[in-house]
Amino acid sequence: MSEQLVQAAHVYDWDEHVKPPIGTVERALWLAHWHMEWENPEQLDKLAELYHPDVEWETPGRRIYQKGNVPKIIENYRAICDSLEFISARRVDRFATPDRVFDDSEALVKLVSGHGFPNHPMPVGSLVDMRIVHSFHIKDGLIIRENSYELWRKPV
Repeated sequence: MSEQLVQAAHVYDWDEHVKPPIGTVERALWLAHWHMEWENPEQLDKLAELYHPDVEWETPGRRIYQKGNVPKIIENYRAICDSLEFISARRVDRFATPDRVFDDSEALVKLVSGHGFPNHPMPVGSLVDMRIVHSFHIKDGLIIRENSYELWRKPV
């Protein structure tokens, strides 16, 4: 694949008010960047700006699926934030084409409630070294599908 189609995210300094043109790698990376930045209790409502009205949101490992219900997706994120104590996080890799973004991250969290994590594989109270891979599909300059693959591990 050409350098023009796949670009790493580390080369950009994004402004949330300046959206790159629709149909570009830059727009796809901009969406993923602000999605991750706004995944916090104070800014969750901003996530709605990034989703297509027909969005599909899935976490296959826990059998969670939503379609076309942006308010429910934001509610799910609010429950996730309420269920975790974030200790640290880092991005491992992120790259994109005009209609896809791959994001690989790690987070060290404490699961303080199961409310935001139906079908969670570790007991409440656990310290979790979570590897999270997001696959974003982009349509009309918005996120039309988000798959989140979680790997729950005990810290070493």
